[in-house]
Amino acid sequence: MALPPEALPLTGIVVADFSRVLAGPLATMTLADLGARVIKIERPGEGDDTRHWGPPFSPTGSTYFESVNRNKESIELDLTTDADRAVAIAIASNADILVENFKPGGAASLGLGYDELSVLNPGLIYASISGFGSGRGAELPGYDFIVQAVGGLMSITGDPEGPPMKVGVAVVDILTAKDATIGILAALQARNETGLGRRLEVNLLSSLQGALANQGQSHLGAGLTPRQMGNAHPSIAPYELLNCRDKPLALACGNDRQFVATLRVLGLESLLSDERFLTNSARVEHRAELVTALEGRLATRTASYWQTALTAVGVPAGQVGSIADGLELARALDLAPTIEVKDASGNPSGAQFRSPISWTPAVTPRTAAPPALGEHNDSVRRWLASLPGGVTPKISSD
Repeated sequence: MALPPEALPLTGIVVADFSRVLAGPLATMTLADLGARVIKIERPGEGDDTRHWGPPFSPTGSTYFESVNRNKESIELDLTTDADRAVAIAIASNADILVENFKPGGAASLGLGYDELSVLNPGLIYASISGFGSGRGAELPGYDFIVQAVGGLMSITGDPEGPPMKVGVAVVDILTAKDATIGILAALQARNETGLGRRLEVNLLSSLQGALANQGQSHLGAGLTPRQMGNAHPSIAPYELLNCRDKPLALACGNDRQFVATLRVLGLESLLSDERFLTNSARVEHRAELVTALEGRLATRTASYWQTALTAVGVPAGQVGSIADGLELARALDLAPTIEVKDASGNPSGAQFRSPISWTPAVTPRTAAPPALGEHNDSVRRWLASLPGGVTPKISSD
């Protein structure tokens, strides 16, 4: 049956979430934001590791955990026991999607591997997330920070005179979550045609390498080894932070038209005939001289003044702001960057950044707060008991 246009596109899809920390939970929260029912399986008494990561903590728990676990249900299962493992298998057998980030081979050792579950549930889409794949890297622990280091990202991040630097957020986990989500949605589309699920694997190292884009291809295609350049772009100039009278300004001239407009705003028309700056390639070669000339003029006024003047003629420019400044900008642009999540009683439970996807026709976003550990122990078990041929697991008296 076709969904009404106001329904979220994954309404009716069930996800068994055996993942923890960041990459897996972000992928499953993305599916939940799109309408899927996500059942998060957690260790009794402990739950997801990130429930305990902090500070900072909000009034309701770890802000780290809360950032990637809204719109989910939580059930506590001890997968080392036969009874709880049977419940987990029952959930997986009635799910459309399963996401796991056990160490490679860990799910299979619990009877939760793809080979076992696909027999019980041929339409199951099974997504495995690891640090370094299921082959020779299977035993290597997969942490974002380590992958940023060994995968080369830190070698191109930071000041040229400083140490290698990680990105300020666990960007490799986030990229891997996006890749996992893309693969899952593609597999759902394929299942619409064939009726059959499939297994897909993503790993942090491959997701990082797939996102190196121009930096990675400069090595593969031109034999170069990119290095740290601070805020400068390896292939475009000016495209970096430049100092003004009070603070730096981000300036991004992506083409000659924008560069010419910049020089006119700055009153540096004399540079228009300077051979060092006539083309982008020449500007990259003579970046140091160009920066000196631009900053000499930018130093006469504030970053705010130059941002306004440059933006008015179509040149991308902006001051470096905080997360709070970014929120203020998004609100000023009517982008509605946050939502208010609500607890099980419908009471406000705090603000979160919304799903970045907007829809036409409009849909009503889901706003369930991240679940308390085991909050849905009984409701998930009742759901299983209600299914044709479903298990009838013990329901607690709490």
